[in-house]
Amino acid sequence: MLNIKYATKNKQEEVEERGHWGSKVEFLLAVAGNVVGLGNVWRFPYLCYKNGGGAFLVPYLVFVVTCGVPLFLLETTMGQFTQEGGITCWRKLCPLAEGIGYGGQLILLYSCMTYIIILSWALLYLVFSFSPQLPWSSCDNYWNTDDCSDFSTRNNTIQWTNQTNSTSAATEFWERRVLSISGGIEEIGSIRWEVLLCLIAMWIICYFCIWKGVKSTGKVVYVTATFPYVMLLILLIRGLTLPGALQGVLFYLLPEPSRLTDPQVWMEAGAQIFFSYSVGVGSLTVLGSYNTYHNNCYKDCLWLCLLNSGTSVVAGFAVFSVLGFMSHEQGIPIAEVAESGPGLAFIAYPQAVAMMPVPQLWSVCFFVMLILLGLDTQFVAMEVVMTSVIDMFPTVMRRAGQRERFLLLFCLICFCSQLVMVTEARMYVFQMFDYYACNGACILFLCVFETLALGWTFGAEKLYDIIKDMTGVRANPFFKICWLYLTPLVSLGSFICSLVKYQPLTFNRWYVYPAWAYMLGWVLALSSIVLVPGWALYKLGTGTGTLSQRFHHLCQPDSACSLTQKREAVLQHNGGEALQHLTD
Repeated sequence: MLNIKYATKNKQEEVEERGHWGSKVEFLLAVAGNVVGLGNVWRFPYLCYKNGGGAFLVPYLVFVVTCGVPLFLLETTMGQFTQEGGITCWRKLCPLAEGIGYGGQLILLYSCMTYIIILSWALLYLVFSFSPQLPWSSCDNYWNTDDCSDFSTRNNTIQWTNQTNSTSAATEFWERRVLSISGGIEEIGSIRWEVLLCLIAMWIICYFCIWKGVKSTGKVVYVTATFPYVMLLILLIRGLTLPGALQGVLFYLLPEPSRLTDPQVWMEAGAQIFFSYSVGVGSLTVLGSYNTYHNNCYKDCLWLCLLNSGTSVVAGFAVFSVLGFMSHEQGIPIAEVAESGPGLAFIAYPQAVAMMPVPQLWSVCFFVMLILLGLDTQFVAMEVVMTSVIDMFPTVMRRAGQRERFLLLFCLICFCSQLVMVTEARMYVFQMFDYYACNGACILFLCVFETLALGWTFGAEKLYDIIKDMTGVRANPFFKICWLYLTPLVSLGSFICSLVKYQPLTFNRWYVYPAWAYMLGWVLALSSIVLVPGWALYKLGTGTGTLSQRFHHLCQPDSACSLTQKREAVLQHNGGEALQHLTD
């Protein structure tokens, strides 16, 4: 009897438990850190001012209600119910749709390779922020040209606005010092060692954030998910006290109802929702899978969605108050200083802090916030991919030390694959991955089939009952309507519009990529899309029985996913834990 006990104990030590979050707070912070990212700071405010100010909130809220919140709840419920990763959860719910899981993980893999490049740039800027004089605030550096204009004083900025060929010191620092950008994607050039070192540092940080799974991730998010809000509050207060801040805020929110008739406005609102809510790629499924079965994910999802959208709006006040200050100081329209994406983070905002008193302080605050906002999004994406792969091979991958080795291999593969993104052609390659591989159209495609598979094949009524069984709360019937009709229709309409309105990628509006680059871009975009029908055809072609029997079998959920079986499993698991506790 004693030998059996020790043998069982050794076996348990050999294959580790999947685990749960240490507390509910860890789950909330991990999800908040994942969905609240760089897009809230540098994309939403720009889209808001560009697409009608306060009027943009109308299409934004329509997509929140019809797609954002329903998909957020759907994916979190999938994970919490199945206790599986982004791929194996489909084996239990709808095996025919397993390709959705593979497609989502491939998009996350592309995202891991591109997102961390932004963090390496931010880290480099943070290092330069400790200089006695910010290097992007003057034209006295070796990388500056004769066309550089120093706008650190008001007289110089007025002179700068009168020179049509002038470039700001911040722009030259970004393009000539940080990027050292080449003439095109064909001109790879040399590796920039400063960016390479920053990239290595960010990979090391991300590795140790998640190397022990949710045990380490759950502790790290206490800092990475909360501290950016402290920085954002500081920058918001500072921004609102600057001269010209009010004009910036009014410009940000001034309604233009006429823009609501423009289909492009609605498309950009939808794309923002799918990106910022992190739906379609399995992230929420994995994070939800580490919850206990009876966690109230329904209430959690509603609060987290509110937090995400609220952060976007507040970030807009912080950003546009500073841009209003720039406009006031330089005497130029706000539209000429307002940018999106890297242009805001690495040109407009650094340019603004260079004009403030004690610029090093505000520069450090901004880039620390930027790094922490991006860091938890990055390492959560890595954790999602890790969990999804480990859940596919649990008996092998959950052995002691295997996770750490696989994570190291994953980091090394991603790092070696992205070395081209630290060369002088890095911005061209980065934009191509961002525009095609991580495209919103790819995510829209996955979301269409996700809602069709779960709403119609698995059954919206079953999902409704599952939420009631897990949380004790009956969800609003509106979600059932969304899963069956609104979400798939809106997602499909947005996907079709994105294809119809497709425009080839350019850089800075003047550089046109070569034909082979566009072909490579479409290969990257289609690589995740084709996995959905490809996997379904593969399973239908390799199954046994008639085609009708195979299809019917692949649409059936696993027997363990019935509510009766699930309740028994939960009771047995809880009883086993209690018995183990008494034995100990």
